[in-house]
Amino acid sequence: MSPHVLILGGTTEARELAAALVARGGVRVTSSLAGRVSRPGALAGDVRIGGFGGAEGLADWLREHRVDALVDATHPFAGTITANAARAAEATGVPSLVLRRPGWTSVPGDRWHPVPSLSAAADVLPGLGRRVLLTTGRLGLSAFARLTGVHFVVRSVEAPEPPMPPHTEVLLAKGPFTVDGETALLREHRIDVLVTKDSGGAATAPKLTAARRLALPVVLVTRPATPPGVRVVPDVAGALDLLGLSGS
Repeated sequence: MSPHVLILGGTTEARELAAALVARGGVRVTSSLAGRVSRPGALAGDVRIGGFGGAEGLADWLREHRVDALVDATHPFAGTITANAARAAEATGVPSLVLRRPGWTSVPGDRWHPVPSLSAAADVLPGLGRRVLLTTGRLGLSAFARLTGVHFVVRSVEAPEPPMPPHTEVLLAKGPFTVDGETALLREHRIDVLVTKDSGGAATAPKLTAARRLALPVVLVTRPATPPGVRVVPDVAGALDLLGLSGS
Protein backbone atom coordinates (compact mmCIF):
# COMPACT_ATOMS: atom_id res chain seq x y z
CA MET A 1 0.00 0.00 0.00
CA SER A 2 1.28 3.48 -0.86
CA PRO A 3 2.39 5.58 2.12
CA HIS A 4 -0.09 8.31 3.05
CA VAL A 5 1.32 11.80 3.75
CA LEU A 6 -0.91 14.48 5.30
CA ILE A 7 0.24 18.06 4.63
CA LEU A 8 -1.27 20.82 6.75
CA GLY A 9 -1.49 24.22 5.09
CA GLY A 10 -1.73 25.96 1.75
CA THR A 11 1.55 27.87 1.87
CA THR A 12 3.88 28.01 -1.11
CA GLU A 13 6.05 25.35 0.52
CA ALA A 14 3.04 23.12 1.19
CA ARG A 15 2.01 23.32 -2.46
CA GLU A 16 5.54 22.61 -3.68
CA LEU A 17 5.83 19.59 -1.39
CA ALA A 18 2.46 18.19 -2.50
CA ALA A 19 3.45 18.60 -6.15
CA ALA A 20 6.84 16.96 -5.58
CA LEU A 21 5.31 13.97 -3.81
CA VAL A 22 2.60 13.46 -6.41
CA ALA A 23 5.12 13.78 -9.25
CA ARG A 24 7.35 11.20 -7.55
CA GLY A 25 4.55 8.65 -7.59
CA GLY A 26 3.82 5.83 -5.18
CA VAL A 27 2.70 8.23 -2.44
CA ARG A 28 -0.82 9.20 -1.44
CA VAL A 29 -0.94 12.90 -0.62
CA THR A 30 -3.68 14.75 1.24
CA SER A 31 -3.45 18.51 1.77
CA SER A 32 -5.59 19.99 4.52
CA LEU A 33 -6.64 23.65 4.35
CA ALA A 34 -8.24 25.58 7.18
CA GLY A 35 -10.71 27.24 4.81
CA ARG A 36 -9.85 30.84 5.70
CA VAL A 37 -9.10 31.75 2.08
CA SER A 38 -12.13 31.68 -0.23
CA ARG A 39 -10.15 30.80 -3.38
CA PRO A 40 -7.23 28.61 -2.34
CA GLY A 41 -6.23 27.50 -5.86
CA ALA A 42 -5.41 24.06 -7.17
CA LEU A 43 -3.31 21.59 -5.18
CA ALA A 44 -1.73 18.32 -6.25
CA GLY A 45 -3.23 15.21 -4.67
CA ASP A 46 -6.31 15.03 -2.47
CA VAL A 47 -7.61 18.10 -0.62
CA ARG A 48 -9.73 18.47 2.50
CA ILE A 49 -11.13 21.76 3.82
CA GLY A 50 -11.82 22.66 7.43
CA GLY A 51 -10.54 22.03 10.92
CA PHE A 52 -10.12 18.72 12.70
CA GLY A 53 -11.49 19.67 16.10
CA GLY A 54 -8.22 20.21 17.94
CA ALA A 55 -5.41 17.78 18.64
CA GLU A 56 -7.74 14.90 19.53
CA GLY A 57 -9.73 15.32 16.33
CA LEU A 58 -6.55 15.38 14.26
CA ALA A 59 -5.27 12.27 16.04
CA ASP A 60 -8.52 10.48 15.23
CA TRP A 61 -8.18 11.52 11.57
CA LEU A 62 -4.60 10.24 11.42
CA ARG A 63 -5.70 6.87 12.72
CA GLU A 64 -8.85 6.59 10.61
CA HIS A 65 -7.08 7.49 7.37
CA ARG A 66 -3.93 5.54 8.15
CA VAL A 67 -1.55 8.45 7.78
CA ASP A 68 2.11 7.42 7.67
CA ALA A 69 3.67 10.89 7.94
CA LEU A 70 2.41 14.33 8.99
CA VAL A 71 3.93 17.53 7.60
CA ASP A 72 2.97 20.83 9.21
CA ALA A 73 3.52 23.36 6.41
CA THR A 74 1.16 25.99 7.81
CA HIS A 75 1.89 29.70 8.07
CA PRO A 76 4.69 30.53 10.55
CA PHE A 77 2.09 32.23 12.78
CA ALA A 78 -0.38 29.33 12.88
CA GLY A 79 0.80 28.51 16.40
CA THR A 80 -2.35 26.70 17.55
CA ILE A 81 -2.35 24.36 14.56
CA THR A 82 1.34 23.62 15.02
CA ALA A 83 0.82 22.78 18.68
CA ASN A 84 -2.16 20.54 17.87
CA ALA A 85 -0.21 18.76 15.14
CA ALA A 86 2.66 18.04 17.52
CA ARG A 87 0.28 16.65 20.15
CA ALA A 88 -1.61 14.52 17.62
CA ALA A 89 1.61 13.09 16.19
CA GLU A 90 2.87 12.21 19.65
CA ALA A 91 -0.45 10.59 20.60
CA THR A 92 -0.56 8.42 17.48
CA GLY A 93 3.13 7.75 16.93
CA VAL A 94 2.91 9.17 13.41
CA PRO A 95 6.27 10.65 12.31
CA SER A 96 5.98 14.40 11.87
CA LEU A 97 7.94 17.46 10.88
CA VAL A 98 7.43 21.19 10.45
CA LEU A 99 8.23 22.69 7.05
CA ARG A 100 8.81 26.38 7.71
CA ARG A 101 10.62 28.94 5.60
CA PRO A 102 13.35 30.87 7.45
CA GLY A 103 12.47 34.23 8.93
CA TRP A 104 13.91 37.50 7.69
CA THR A 105 17.32 38.77 8.82
CA SER A 106 18.06 42.46 9.33
CA VAL A 107 20.87 44.20 7.47
CA PRO A 108 22.61 47.53 8.08
CA GLY A 109 20.17 50.38 7.63
CA ASP A 110 17.15 48.53 8.95
CA ARG A 111 15.22 50.16 11.80
CA TRP A 112 13.40 47.12 13.13
CA HIS A 113 11.44 47.04 16.37
CA PRO A 114 10.74 43.38 17.22
CA VAL A 115 7.59 42.73 19.28
CA PRO A 116 6.01 39.46 20.43
CA SER A 117 2.39 40.13 19.43
CA LEU A 118 -0.03 42.38 17.56
CA SER A 119 -1.06 43.95 20.85
CA ALA A 120 2.58 44.80 21.58
CA ALA A 121 2.87 46.28 18.10
CA ALA A 122 -0.09 48.56 18.86
CA ASP A 123 1.60 49.64 22.09
CA VAL A 124 4.73 50.96 20.36
CA LEU A 125 3.10 52.53 17.31
CA PRO A 126 2.13 55.95 18.75
CA GLY A 127 5.80 56.65 19.49
CA LEU A 128 6.91 55.79 15.97
CA GLY A 129 4.46 57.31 13.51
CA ARG A 130 0.95 58.39 12.58
CA ARG A 131 0.51 56.83 9.13
CA VAL A 132 0.93 53.06 9.19
CA LEU A 133 1.13 50.43 6.47
CA LEU A 134 -0.24 47.33 8.19
CA THR A 135 0.51 44.03 6.44
CA THR A 136 -0.26 41.50 9.16
CA GLY A 137 -3.19 39.84 7.37
CA ARG A 138 -6.93 40.30 7.53
CA LEU A 139 -7.32 38.85 11.03
CA GLY A 140 -6.31 40.49 14.29
CA LEU A 141 -6.99 44.11 13.40
CA SER A 142 -8.91 44.46 16.65
CA ALA A 143 -5.53 44.79 18.40
CA PHE A 144 -5.18 48.22 16.76
CA ALA A 145 -8.79 49.39 17.14
CA ARG A 146 -7.95 51.48 20.21
CA LEU A 147 -5.51 53.70 18.29
CA THR A 148 -7.68 56.66 17.37
CA GLY A 149 -4.82 58.97 16.45
CA VAL A 150 -3.26 56.72 13.82
CA HIS A 151 -4.24 56.34 10.15
CA PHE A 152 -3.90 52.75 8.91
CA VAL A 153 -3.43 51.57 5.36
CA VAL A 154 -4.30 47.86 5.69
CA ARG A 155 -3.12 45.59 2.90
CA SER A 156 -4.39 42.03 2.69
CA VAL A 157 -5.34 39.40 0.13
CA GLU A 158 -8.99 39.43 1.19
CA ALA A 159 -11.13 42.01 2.98
CA PRO A 160 -10.20 42.30 6.68
CA GLU A 161 -12.65 41.46 9.43
CA PRO A 162 -13.95 44.00 11.96
CA PRO A 163 -13.43 45.44 14.47
CA MET A 164 -10.86 47.67 12.82
CA PRO A 165 -9.16 50.95 13.74
CA PRO A 166 -11.41 53.98 13.22
CA HIS A 167 -9.15 55.47 10.54
CA THR A 168 -8.57 52.61 8.13
CA GLU A 169 -8.01 52.42 4.39
CA VAL A 170 -8.01 48.94 2.83
CA LEU A 171 -5.86 47.82 -0.09
CA LEU A 172 -6.57 44.37 -1.52
CA ALA A 173 -3.43 42.96 -3.12
CA LYS A 174 -1.44 39.75 -3.34
CA GLY A 175 2.31 39.36 -3.79
CA PRO A 176 4.85 38.95 -5.08
CA PHE A 177 5.67 42.65 -4.84
CA THR A 178 8.62 44.67 -6.14
CA VAL A 179 10.92 47.04 -4.29
CA ASP A 180 10.06 49.93 -6.62
CA GLY A 181 6.36 49.24 -6.26
CA GLU A 182 6.58 49.09 -2.48
CA THR A 183 8.62 52.28 -2.37
CA ALA A 184 6.04 54.07 -4.50
CA LEU A 185 3.23 52.78 -2.26
CA LEU A 186 4.93 54.04 0.90
CA ARG A 187 5.48 57.45 -0.66
CA GLU A 188 1.99 57.72 -2.16
CA HIS A 189 0.31 57.07 1.19
CA ARG A 190 2.88 59.10 3.17
CA ILE A 191 3.61 56.08 5.37
CA ASP A 192 5.95 56.75 8.27
CA VAL A 193 5.97 53.27 9.87
CA LEU A 194 5.49 49.71 8.60
CA VAL A 195 3.96 46.90 10.68
CA THR A 196 4.39 43.32 9.52
CA LYS A 197 4.86 39.76 10.72
CA ASP A 198 8.12 37.86 10.28
CA SER A 199 6.60 35.58 7.66
CA GLY A 200 9.85 35.14 5.76
CA GLY A 201 10.09 34.37 2.07
CA ALA A 202 10.85 36.50 -0.97
CA ALA A 203 7.32 37.34 -2.16
CA THR A 204 6.65 40.02 0.46
CA ALA A 205 10.21 40.93 1.50
CA PRO A 206 10.47 43.96 -0.86
CA LYS A 207 8.48 46.08 1.61
CA LEU A 208 11.38 45.72 4.05
CA THR A 209 13.86 46.91 1.44
CA ALA A 210 11.56 49.82 0.57
CA ALA A 211 11.31 50.79 4.24
CA ARG A 212 15.10 50.70 4.47
CA ARG A 213 15.36 52.92 1.39
CA LEU A 214 13.13 55.51 3.02
CA ALA A 215 14.64 55.09 6.51
CA LEU A 216 11.26 54.08 7.95
CA PRO A 217 10.88 52.15 11.19
CA VAL A 218 9.48 48.62 10.93
CA VAL A 219 7.51 47.02 13.75
CA LEU A 220 8.17 43.31 13.25
CA VAL A 221 5.98 40.77 15.03
CA THR A 222 8.19 37.79 15.84
CA ARG A 223 7.14 34.19 15.31
CA PRO A 224 5.71 31.96 18.03
CA ALA A 225 8.09 29.24 19.17
CA THR A 226 7.65 25.75 17.77
CA PRO A 227 6.84 23.01 20.30
CA PRO A 228 9.93 21.43 21.90
CA GLY A 229 11.28 18.35 20.18
CA VAL A 230 9.59 19.04 16.85
CA ARG A 231 11.78 18.55 13.78
CA VAL A 232 11.88 21.71 11.63
CA VAL A 233 13.16 21.90 8.05
CA PRO A 234 13.49 25.11 5.98
CA ASP A 235 12.58 23.83 2.53
CA VAL A 236 10.94 21.11 0.46
CA ALA A 237 14.23 19.30 -0.13
CA GLY A 238 14.71 18.99 3.62
CA ALA A 239 11.18 17.66 4.05
CA LEU A 240 11.64 15.04 1.33
CA ASP A 241 14.90 13.97 2.94
CA LEU A 242 13.32 13.51 6.39
CA LEU A 243 10.42 11.64 4.80
CA GLY A 244 12.92 9.31 3.16
CA LEU A 245 11.66 10.30 -0.26
CA SER A 246 14.52 12.44 -1.55
CA GLY A 247 15.79 9.78 -3.96
CA SER A 248 14.58 9.24 -7.49
